[in-house]
Amino acid sequence: MLAALLAAGVGAPAHAAEPLAVRWNPGAQDCDAARPAPLQVHRYEDGTFLLRQNPCASAEANFLYLLIGAERALLIDSGAIADPARMPLAATVMSLLPDDATGKLPLIVAHTHSHRDHREGDAQFAGLPDVEIVPSDADGVRRHFGFAAWPDGVARIDLGGRVIDVLPTPGHNDNHVVFFDRSTGLLFTGDALLPGRITVDDTSAFEASARRLAAFARDRAVSHVLGGHVEMNAAGELYPMGSTFHPDERRLALARADVLALPGAFAEFNGFYSRHANYAITHPLHNLAALVVLALLALALLAWGGVRLVRRRRARRVTRAT
Repeated sequence: MLAALLAAGVGAPAHAAEPLAVRWNPGAQDCDAARPAPLQVHRYEDGTFLLRQNPCASAEANFLYLLIGAERALLIDSGAIADPARMPLAATVMSLLPDDATGKLPLIVAHTHSHRDHREGDAQFAGLPDVEIVPSDADGVRRHFGFAAWPDGVARIDLGGRVIDVLPTPGHNDNHVVFFDRSTGLLFTGDALLPGRITVDDTSAFEASARRLAAFARDRAVSHVLGGHVEMNAAGELYPMGSTFHPDERRLALARADVLALPGAFAEFNGFYSRHANYAITHPLHNLAALVVLALLALALLAWGGVRLVRRRRARRVTRAT
Protein backbone atom coordinates (compact mmCIF):
# COMPACT_ATOMS: atom_id res chain seq x y z
CA MET A 1 0.00 0.00 0.00
CA LEU A 2 2.73 2.48 0.98
CA ALA A 3 4.70 1.76 -2.18
CA ALA A 4 1.67 2.66 -4.28
CA LEU A 5 1.08 5.84 -2.30
CA LEU A 6 4.69 6.90 -2.63
CA ALA A 7 4.70 6.12 -6.33
CA ALA A 8 1.77 8.47 -6.72
CA GLY A 9 3.71 11.47 -5.49
CA VAL A 10 7.08 10.89 -3.89
CA GLY A 11 10.33 11.43 -5.72
CA ALA A 12 13.79 12.61 -4.83
CA PRO A 13 13.77 15.87 -2.88
CA ALA A 14 13.51 18.73 -5.36
CA HIS A 15 15.60 21.88 -5.38
CA ALA A 16 14.42 24.51 -2.92
CA ALA A 17 13.40 26.86 -5.73
CA GLU A 18 10.97 24.28 -7.20
CA PRO A 19 10.14 21.85 -4.41
CA LEU A 20 6.46 21.54 -5.25
CA ALA A 21 6.53 20.60 -8.91
CA VAL A 22 4.19 17.69 -8.27
CA ARG A 23 1.04 16.69 -10.10
CA TRP A 24 -1.62 16.01 -7.52
CA ASN A 25 -4.25 13.45 -8.51
CA PRO A 26 -7.24 15.50 -9.71
CA GLY A 27 -9.96 13.06 -8.62
CA ALA A 28 -12.59 12.17 -11.18
CA GLN A 29 -16.03 13.02 -12.49
CA ASP A 30 -17.02 9.37 -11.93
CA CYS A 31 -15.20 8.33 -8.78
CA ASP A 32 -16.74 4.85 -8.69
CA ALA A 33 -15.34 4.11 -12.13
CA ALA A 34 -11.95 5.79 -11.63
CA ARG A 35 -11.28 4.58 -8.06
CA PRO A 36 -8.12 6.68 -7.51
CA ALA A 37 -5.83 6.05 -4.53
CA PRO A 38 -7.27 7.82 -1.50
CA LEU A 39 -4.01 9.37 -0.33
CA GLN A 40 -1.05 10.82 -2.18
CA VAL A 41 2.33 11.44 -0.52
CA HIS A 42 5.02 13.84 -1.72
CA ARG A 43 8.44 14.15 -0.12
CA TYR A 44 9.50 17.79 -0.05
CA GLU A 45 12.85 16.82 1.43
CA ASP A 46 14.09 14.33 4.00
CA GLY A 47 11.81 14.57 7.02
CA THR A 48 9.15 16.74 5.33
CA PHE A 49 6.13 15.15 3.68
CA LEU A 50 3.04 16.61 2.04
CA LEU A 51 -0.03 14.36 2.01
CA ARG A 52 -3.15 15.00 -0.04
CA GLN A 53 -6.53 13.31 0.41
CA ASN A 54 -8.00 12.62 -3.01
CA PRO A 55 -11.07 14.67 -4.05
CA CYS A 56 -12.88 11.38 -4.67
CA ALA A 57 -12.24 10.27 -1.08
CA SER A 58 -13.47 13.63 0.24
CA ALA A 59 -14.53 16.68 -1.73
CA GLU A 60 -12.59 18.75 0.82
CA ALA A 61 -9.38 17.26 -0.67
CA ASN A 62 -7.33 18.24 2.37
CA PHE A 63 -3.58 18.72 2.45
CA LEU A 64 -1.80 17.41 5.55
CA TYR A 65 1.82 17.95 6.53
CA LEU A 66 4.28 15.68 8.35
CA LEU A 67 7.42 17.27 9.82
CA ILE A 68 10.04 15.00 11.39
CA GLY A 69 12.70 16.16 13.84
CA ALA A 70 15.44 14.30 15.69
CA GLU A 71 13.28 13.58 18.75
CA ARG A 72 9.65 13.69 17.60
CA ALA A 73 7.43 14.38 14.61
CA LEU A 74 4.47 16.68 13.98
CA LEU A 75 1.43 15.98 11.81
CA ILE A 76 -0.44 19.17 10.91
CA ASP A 77 -4.13 18.26 10.50
CA SER A 78 -5.54 14.76 10.21
CA GLY A 79 -8.03 15.27 7.41
CA ALA A 80 -11.65 14.55 6.70
CA ILE A 81 -11.97 10.77 7.03
CA ALA A 82 -11.95 8.68 10.21
CA ASP A 83 -12.32 5.24 8.59
CA PRO A 84 -8.87 3.70 7.92
CA ALA A 85 -10.42 1.38 5.33
CA ARG A 86 -11.30 4.45 3.25
CA MET A 87 -8.25 6.54 4.15
CA PRO A 88 -5.10 4.74 5.40
CA LEU A 89 -3.74 7.87 7.06
CA ALA A 90 -2.35 6.57 10.35
CA ALA A 91 -0.75 3.53 8.72
CA THR A 92 0.90 5.73 6.11
CA VAL A 93 2.13 8.33 8.59
CA MET A 94 3.51 5.73 11.00
CA SER A 95 5.33 3.99 8.14
CA LEU A 96 7.04 7.28 7.25
CA LEU A 97 8.33 7.81 10.80
CA PRO A 98 11.86 6.60 11.57
CA ASP A 99 12.55 4.25 14.44
CA ASP A 100 14.20 5.29 17.67
CA ALA A 101 15.58 3.10 20.45
CA THR A 102 12.11 2.07 21.66
CA GLY A 103 10.14 1.97 18.43
CA LYS A 104 8.66 4.63 16.20
CA LEU A 105 9.60 8.25 16.81
CA PRO A 106 6.95 9.95 19.02
CA LEU A 107 4.28 11.82 17.06
CA ILE A 108 2.27 14.95 17.83
CA VAL A 109 -1.00 15.36 15.92
CA ALA A 110 -2.02 19.03 15.89
CA HIS A 111 -4.55 21.03 13.88
CA THR A 112 -4.78 24.38 12.15
CA HIS A 113 -8.35 24.60 13.49
CA SER A 114 -11.24 22.51 14.72
CA HIS A 115 -13.42 22.15 11.62
CA ARG A 116 -14.20 18.47 11.17
CA ASP A 117 -12.43 18.06 7.84
CA HIS A 118 -9.16 18.92 9.62
CA ARG A 119 -9.50 16.53 12.57
CA GLU A 120 -11.65 13.52 11.61
CA GLY A 121 -8.53 11.42 11.14
CA ASP A 122 -7.65 11.81 14.83
CA ALA A 123 -9.63 8.65 15.51
CA GLN A 124 -7.06 6.60 13.61
CA PHE A 125 -4.27 7.73 15.94
CA ALA A 126 -6.16 7.34 19.20
CA GLY A 127 -4.54 4.69 21.38
CA LEU A 128 -1.38 4.35 19.29
CA PRO A 129 1.80 4.27 21.40
CA ASP A 130 3.80 7.51 21.67
CA VAL A 131 1.16 9.54 19.83
CA GLU A 132 -0.12 12.76 21.40
CA ILE A 133 -3.25 14.35 19.93
CA VAL A 134 -3.54 18.06 20.67
CA PRO A 135 -7.12 19.02 21.65
CA SER A 136 -8.81 20.92 18.82
CA ASP A 137 -11.17 23.06 20.90
CA ALA A 138 -10.25 26.64 21.74
CA ASP A 139 -9.47 26.02 25.42
CA GLY A 140 -7.44 22.92 24.59
CA VAL A 141 -5.37 24.74 21.98
CA ARG A 142 -4.62 27.66 24.29
CA ARG A 143 -3.76 25.40 27.21
CA HIS A 144 -1.59 22.99 25.21
CA PHE A 145 0.53 25.66 23.52
CA GLY A 146 0.57 27.96 26.55
CA PHE A 147 -1.13 31.01 25.02
CA ALA A 148 -1.72 33.24 28.05
CA ALA A 149 -3.07 36.25 26.12
CA TRP A 150 -4.78 34.77 23.06
CA PRO A 151 -4.55 35.74 20.25
CA ASP A 152 -1.26 37.47 21.09
CA GLY A 153 2.03 35.68 21.38
CA VAL A 154 3.85 32.94 19.49
CA ALA A 155 4.28 29.41 20.85
CA ARG A 156 6.83 26.90 19.66
CA ILE A 157 7.19 23.16 19.24
CA ASP A 158 10.71 21.73 19.49
CA LEU A 159 10.92 18.50 17.49
CA GLY A 160 14.61 18.09 18.25
CA GLY A 161 16.85 20.21 16.05
CA ARG A 162 13.74 21.53 14.34
CA VAL A 163 11.60 24.31 15.82
CA ILE A 164 8.04 25.03 14.69
CA ASP A 165 6.45 28.39 15.59
CA VAL A 166 2.69 28.46 16.29
CA LEU A 167 0.84 31.74 15.65
CA PRO A 168 -2.84 32.39 16.56
CA THR A 169 -4.93 33.45 13.55
CA PRO A 170 -8.63 33.39 14.52
CA GLY A 171 -11.24 34.62 12.06
CA HIS A 172 -12.02 31.58 9.93
CA ASN A 173 -12.44 29.69 13.17
CA ASP A 174 -12.04 30.99 16.72
CA ASN A 175 -9.07 28.69 17.45
CA HIS A 176 -7.22 28.84 14.12
CA VAL A 177 -3.41 28.77 14.20
CA VAL A 178 -0.68 28.67 11.57
CA PHE A 179 2.64 26.82 11.82
CA PHE A 180 6.03 28.04 10.64
CA ASP A 181 8.93 25.63 10.16
CA ARG A 182 12.15 27.51 10.77
CA SER A 183 14.30 24.90 9.05
CA THR A 184 12.52 24.96 5.68
CA GLY A 185 10.80 28.34 5.79
CA LEU A 186 7.46 26.65 5.09
CA LEU A 187 4.41 28.47 6.45
CA PHE A 188 1.38 26.22 6.95
CA THR A 189 -1.73 28.39 6.88
CA GLY A 190 -4.64 25.95 6.99
CA ASP A 191 -7.80 27.76 5.89
CA ALA A 192 -6.52 31.24 6.77
CA LEU A 193 -4.77 31.60 3.41
CA LEU A 194 -5.10 29.18 0.49
CA PRO A 195 -5.64 29.16 -3.29
CA GLY A 196 -9.42 29.04 -3.12
CA ARG A 197 -12.20 30.33 -0.86
CA ILE A 198 -11.08 32.05 2.33
CA THR A 199 -14.27 31.80 4.36
CA VAL A 200 -14.77 34.32 7.15
CA ASP A 201 -16.54 33.67 10.42
CA ASP A 202 -15.46 36.85 12.26
CA THR A 203 -14.38 39.72 10.01
CA SER A 204 -12.70 41.90 12.65
CA ALA A 205 -10.81 38.93 14.13
CA PHE A 206 -9.68 37.82 10.67
CA GLU A 207 -8.50 41.30 9.74
CA ALA A 208 -6.46 41.49 12.97
CA SER A 209 -5.05 38.01 12.28
CA ALA A 210 -4.07 39.06 8.75
CA ARG A 211 -2.10 41.98 10.17
CA ARG A 212 -0.49 39.74 12.80
CA LEU A 213 0.43 37.11 10.22
CA ALA A 214 1.89 39.69 7.83
CA ALA A 215 4.00 41.18 10.62
CA PHE A 216 5.24 37.70 11.51
CA ALA A 217 6.14 36.86 7.89
CA ARG A 218 7.81 40.22 7.30
CA ASP A 219 10.61 39.30 9.69
CA ARG A 220 11.11 35.72 8.48
CA ALA A 221 12.41 33.97 5.39
CA VAL A 222 9.18 32.34 4.21
CA SER A 223 9.92 29.99 1.33
CA HIS A 224 6.39 28.78 0.51
CA VAL A 225 2.90 29.24 1.94
CA LEU A 226 0.97 25.96 2.10
CA GLY A 227 -2.74 25.98 2.88
CA GLY A 228 -5.24 23.26 3.65
CA HIS A 229 -6.92 23.03 0.23
CA VAL A 230 -6.64 23.96 -3.45
CA GLU A 231 -10.01 25.13 -4.81
CA MET A 232 -9.15 26.79 -8.11
CA ASN A 233 -7.64 25.88 -11.44
CA ALA A 234 -4.57 27.33 -13.10
CA ALA A 235 -6.69 30.02 -14.76
CA GLY A 236 -7.89 31.22 -11.34
CA GLU A 237 -11.42 29.84 -11.67
CA LEU A 238 -12.98 28.36 -8.55
CA TYR A 239 -14.19 24.78 -8.69
CA PRO A 240 -17.86 24.25 -7.77
CA MET A 241 -18.46 23.55 -4.10
CA GLY A 242 -18.29 19.81 -3.40
CA SER A 243 -16.41 19.05 -6.62
CA THR A 244 -14.68 15.65 -6.77
CA PHE A 245 -12.78 16.58 -9.94
CA HIS A 246 -10.05 19.23 -10.08
CA PRO A 247 -8.82 19.38 -13.70
CA ASP A 248 -5.85 21.66 -14.41
CA GLU A 249 -5.48 22.39 -10.70
CA ARG A 250 -3.58 25.50 -9.59
CA ARG A 251 -0.31 24.91 -7.79
CA LEU A 252 -0.57 24.47 -4.05
CA ALA A 253 2.01 27.00 -2.89
CA LEU A 254 1.31 30.67 -2.36
CA ALA A 255 4.10 33.17 -1.73
CA ARG A 256 5.27 35.42 1.08
CA ALA A 257 3.92 38.34 -0.98
CA ASP A 258 0.41 36.90 -0.63
CA VAL A 259 0.79 36.95 3.16
CA LEU A 260 2.02 40.54 3.13
CA ALA A 261 -0.89 41.61 0.90
CA LEU A 262 -3.56 39.90 3.04
CA PRO A 263 -4.21 42.85 5.43
CA GLY A 264 -4.90 45.11 2.45
CA ALA A 265 -7.31 42.55 0.99
CA PHE A 266 -9.23 42.44 4.26
CA ALA A 267 -9.19 46.22 4.63
CA GLU A 268 -11.03 46.40 1.28
CA PHE A 269 -13.35 43.47 2.01
CA ASN A 270 -17.00 44.51 1.65
CA GLY A 271 -18.23 41.97 4.20
CA PHE A 272 -19.73 39.65 1.58
CA TYR A 273 -17.38 38.65 -1.25
CA SER A 274 -14.19 39.89 -2.87
CA ARG A 275 -12.06 38.33 -5.61
CA HIS A 276 -8.28 38.41 -5.74
CA ALA A 277 -5.70 36.86 -8.05
CA ASN A 278 -4.95 33.81 -5.90
CA TYR A 279 -8.03 33.51 -3.69
CA ALA A 280 -11.52 34.76 -2.96
CA ILE A 281 -12.70 36.08 0.43
CA THR A 282 -16.28 35.24 1.37
CA HIS A 283 -18.47 35.54 4.46
CA PRO A 284 -21.05 32.73 4.18
CA LEU A 285 -23.30 33.95 7.01
CA HIS A 286 -23.42 37.49 5.63
CA ASN A 287 -24.14 36.12 2.16
CA LEU A 288 -26.90 33.90 3.53
CA ALA A 289 -28.39 36.82 5.46
CA ALA A 290 -28.34 38.94 2.30
CA LEU A 291 -30.12 36.19 0.36
CA VAL A 292 -32.75 35.91 3.09
CA VAL A 293 -33.31 39.69 3.01
CA LEU A 294 -33.59 39.65 -0.79
CA ALA A 295 -36.03 36.73 -0.62
CA LEU A 296 -38.15 38.58 1.96
CA LEU A 297 -38.10 41.72 -0.17
CA ALA A 298 -39.16 39.70 -3.19
CA LEU A 299 -42.03 38.17 -1.20
CA ALA A 300 -43.03 41.60 0.09
CA LEU A 301 -43.05 42.98 -3.45
CA LEU A 302 -45.14 40.05 -4.63
CA ALA A 303 -47.56 40.53 -1.75
CA TRP A 304 -47.75 44.26 -2.42
CA GLY A 305 -48.34 43.63 -6.10
CA GLY A 306 -51.04 41.09 -5.24
CA VAL A 307 -52.81 43.54 -2.93
CA ARG A 308 -52.72 46.26 -5.60
CA LEU A 309 -54.13 43.85 -8.18
CA VAL A 310 -56.99 42.87 -5.89
CA ARG A 311 -57.77 46.53 -5.13
CA ARG A 312 -57.81 47.41 -8.83
CA ARG A 313 -60.21 44.60 -9.60
CA ARG A 314 -62.50 45.67 -6.78
CA ALA A 315 -62.36 49.26 -8.00
CA ARG A 316 -63.33 48.13 -11.52
CA ARG A 317 -66.28 46.15 -10.18
CA VAL A 318 -67.50 49.14 -8.19
CA THR A 319 -67.17 51.37 -11.27
CA ARG A 320 -69.16 48.93 -13.41
CA ALA A 321 -71.86 48.56 -10.76
CA THR A 322 -72.39 52.29 -10.65
